[in-house]
Amino acid sequence: MLAQICAVISYLFSLPFCHARNIVFPPISGFNEDSHQNVLDPAANQKAFGNIDVSTGSAFSGLTTFANLPHVRCLSADAEVEKFDIAFMGAPFDTAVTARPGARFGPTGIRQGSRRMAPDAAWNIYTGENSFLEWAKIVDCGDAPLTFLDNTVALKQLDAAHKIVSGRQSNSTEFTIPRIITLGGDHTTTLSALRSVYQRWGQVSVIHFDSHLDTWDPEVLGGGISHYAGVNHGTFLHIAHEEGLIRNTSIHAGIRAPVMRPTGDVRNDMRCGFDMVKARDIDKIGIEGVARKLKERVGASKVYISVDIDVLDPAFAPATGTAEPGGWTSRELLSILDGLTGLELVGADVVEVAPIYDNPGETTTLAAAEVAHSLLTLMVQQPVKSTVA
Repeated sequence: MLAQICAVISYLFSLPFCHARNIVFPPISGFNEDSHQNVLDPAANQKAFGNIDVSTGSAFSGLTTFANLPHVRCLSADAEVEKFDIAFMGAPFDTAVTARPGARFGPTGIRQGSRRMAPDAAWNIYTGENSFLEWAKIVDCGDAPLTFLDNTVALKQLDAAHKIVSGRQSNSTEFTIPRIITLGGDHTTTLSALRSVYQRWGQVSVIHFDSHLDTWDPEVLGGGISHYAGVNHGTFLHIAHEEGLIRNTSIHAGIRAPVMRPTGDVRNDMRCGFDMVKARDIDKIGIEGVARKLKERVGASKVYISVDIDVLDPAFAPATGTAEPGGWTSRELLSILDGLTGLELVGADVVEVAPIYDNPGETTTLAAAEVAHSLLTLMVQQPVKSTVA
């Protein structure tokens, strides 16, 4: 009997285990079992592990850029800056808010929310496309250096930053003006972007995703205290209209917040060239209906899209300065943006992200990063030639 058992065991050990995994346990952390030398020593490390790649493969190393894009010093005085077609640029500014501050940290938060993205791992499950790997050279310019002590100076600095970045030579020889996606920052920063866009492209139609109108007369939202007080995140579209930057074919999307005057604010909004899709309209006409109405309004004009993250319901974006219940879901907003294909989008932004009010799951910054990705996709899908000398 013992002989039979021994024969079976011998047979089993003779079988080829072709499909088994070899499990090799590493040496105790910091030491090589063979040499008993500390592997932090360069020579020992080379012997133990060979040529280890420490330059690629991790979203948690190096500078935190949007979607792990290359960082380019776009504001450098050096004329020989690396060429690009689309640039992300931060606008860390929040001293023109009427409610909670904190959006000066928005650019950092949005980049943090995008760390799961990378150009070589961004194939869209719905379309099969990868906007990072198409024709456009896409970079992150970092943040514009803005003072936090004087709004007037800060906005002039942002004006200059936009002018410099949009004035760089593009990587494409056919589409010669780089386009900018701004990461805000409170909504006042959109005024600088619209001034820059006007210089490069002429008047644009604005698609403004927000829960608030943001066309308030500075005498109303600012109280007529001073010119300084009248330039804020609720008046910038009024000012853009006064400066002749935008067309009378603009439109709001997601509006639901109360106004300050029974009829005066809406009349002024129409005078500034805006129509609107209210938040609850989506229940009547659906996502496709909203996208269709936005496209019909702007027609064939060049377009600027501004996304205040408070267009989302606070359940999906709590980290914002003036949250308003009753907004859209993240999925609804992303689907509407996807429905805007074909527009000549010459500039865009995601603003009013104030990470301090977010939850540990980074709900708002994740949503904002995905919105920025959608805006990038719209730009890549529709290259735009300049018509302004």
